[in-house]
Amino acid sequence: MDVNAENEMIAVPPGRVTLSDRRTQRSWSVELAPYLLAAFPTTQAQYAQVTGRRPSSGQGERLPVEGVSWWDAVRFCNALSRREGLAPAYRLHADDEGVEWDTSADGYRLPTEAEWEHACRSGSADARYGRLDEIAWYRGNSHERIHEVGGKQPNAWGLYDMLGNVWEWCWDIYDAEVYGTYRVLRGGGWFDEHWSCRASVRRRSHPTFQVDDVGFRIARSAFSEV
Repeated sequence: MDVNAENEMIAVPPGRVTLSDRRTQRSWSVELAPYLLAAFPTTQAQYAQVTGRRPSSGQGERLPVEGVSWWDAVRFCNALSRREGLAPAYRLHADDEGVEWDTSADGYRLPTEAEWEHACRSGSADARYGRLDEIAWYRGNSHERIHEVGGKQPNAWGLYDMLGNVWEWCWDIYDAEVYGTYRVLRGGGWFDEHWSCRASVRRRSHPTFQVDDVGFRIARSAFSEV
């Protein structure tokens, strides 16, 4: 797999997705406009090329970058946008305690969790887009280590590793009243049991959290040509 393939962005069609939270027994529907989502989680090669940093525990150019916080992912999105002459999606406050998303910007950003789940399901109502061993690296087949991106079958829309390998940061705050600034993680990782690798599973963590099974993939809003 070459770097150009790793940089591929998939056009995701519009749709409606219903999210659910087992903790609160709440469900809610979200209407989604079309958008672009990276075919693969961001790799260590991509991250190093943009930031000059290699934070991951296990080193490998085509391994997903991990050991990155939500803030790291946000800064990467802005840096990549500037590198490619796009408008950065995020305005970071000077104290690094706050961030605003400029929804009119054409630059890179994190997917919302609704966008993530819609893309993961790829038109299916099932918990997974295929047999788990064929689509994901998880505790049952990973030999308890991370794997190169694209090693398993993609979903119907051409997205790889949506389940397993690394959890992926999303834009959303999980539950501000209970958990404050904690952000949403999706997808399950290489060390997780099979029940965590489902399209609907939500996890949360503090935006400064860094660990060896959490990474991210990038998105862009799709704007019609005028």
